[in-house]
Amino acid sequence: MNELEQLVSDWLTLPDVAEQLDVTISKVHSLLEERALLAVRLGERKIRSVPAAFINDGAILDSLKGTISVLADAGFSDEEMLRWLFTADDTLPGRPVDALKEGRKTEIRRRAQALAW
Repeated sequence: MNELEQLVSDWLTLPDVAEQLDVTISKVHSLLEERALLAVRLGERKIRSVPAAFINDGAILDSLKGTISVLADAGFSDEEMLRWLFTADDTLPGRPVDALKEGRKTEIRRRAQALAW
């Protein structure tokens, strides 16, 4: 098991994401291309998977796309973004993804912007 699999406890395959969002698999691929979601390849079979925490009540976490953009602008790869979002930070407290779920996107994006410097 790699580090990301240890940090993120629950993963969804792309068909599972489509089912949770009630969209086609093609739409899920579009969401990944638009950077509204992040996926990485996991396991021996290298299946593209999305953290389950990104889906909340049948919708994508609304503050995720903008946060992904800020992290991408800071030069983060998809795996580095996931690692940062799911690593506990004592100064928050908690993980950045949990702060996003709590509606604290401004604080998280400010921290993400500071990473670029």
